[in-house]
Amino acid sequence: MMRRYLIPIVILTILTGGCAMYQSIIKSSFPYTSSLTVVSSAQAGNEYSAVNIANSFDQNFSKSGNNADRITLVRVISAKLRADDPSDYNIGNLSSVKIFLSKDDGTDEMQVAQRQDITANAGNEINLDIDNSKFLDQLVREPNIKVRMVYKVRKTFTRDVSLHVILDLSAYPNPKD
Repeated sequence: MMRRYLIPIVILTILTGGCAMYQSIIKSSFPYTSSLTVVSSAQAGNEYSAVNIANSFDQNFSKSGNNADRITLVRVISAKLRADDPSDYNIGNLSSVKIFLSKDDGTDEMQVAQRQDITANAGNEINLDIDNSKFLDQLVREPNIKVRMVYKVRKTFTRDVSLHVILDLSAYPNPKD
């Protein structure tokens, strides 16, 4: 009688463990994105700042800390800047970009990516140089994360431009005591 129940219990345990492992793999890398505006009034050689809230496909990591205790060692593993509107905007019109993350109120700001040497013919998407020496564990526990882009314009543009910042973050499962 006991054997009859043992096999389904073992199968259920394996399936549950497999799903947890699969979720762990999925959750180990997740993007934060934000749209930022380069204003048409920006003058060449001057430094400007654009700010917006970041979004993640899995808001449970940041909203109310629901799953944030399950991850640790959160770092930036890649960063891109892509033209959204107009989609053919040449990011080479900018000479440099720095990306910062902070709490919604602007505190605890840290630089996570930059590109100081954007070439004049860069195209509509570039990879940024990341700084993954900082852990973002506390930031991903916040209800909102603010992205600030500091940029210098090489060449002015006749209209405001929307750029999309894509930050890929990695995390490890947090072992519970």
